[in-house]
Amino acid sequence: MVAVTNADRDRDAQGRPRNTRPRDALGRPLAPGEAGVPGVPDDLDLGPDDTLIEAQRLLDAGFPFQAHEVLEAAWKSAPAGERDLWQGLAQLAVGLTHALRGNPTGARALLTRAVERVLPYRGSAPHGIDVDGLIAWAETAGRGADGEPAPLRLRVG
Repeated sequence: MVAVTNADRDRDAQGRPRNTRPRDALGRPLAPGEAGVPGVPDDLDLGPDDTLIEAQRLLDAGFPFQAHEVLEAAWKSAPAGERDLWQGLAQLAVGLTHALRGNPTGARALLTRAVERVLPYRGSAPHGIDVDGLIAWAETAGRGADGEPAPLRLRVG
């Protein structure tokens, strides 16, 4: 067994561990030196509208893992009353990631947690988010419908 020391880990300017290995479109680590897809900056700080636009752009381009990272940044900086909403959105994106990776068990678990997080927002559309549509999407995708999941649309319209 090889011991991993702090010197063996990638670190940011504040000394926090970071994984700088390249990743594929579904967030799987690639071998060092391989070309990966661009990642999301660790210090990403967008407003709700810009977050939703960027997350949707990434989802539409086939990068649900990166969309999850954008939504996760919003969750971590959101006001207390919206944290569950943003966490649920991030869980939807990572649930889609698991489904596309061929991990239906992981997908179902994440999508179930996502629905639990966004359920209190049912009947509303904060920031134009289609909460009711997202719950329906998660319940359908979570049951393992034939073929790949339908596209994930975050906003109404």
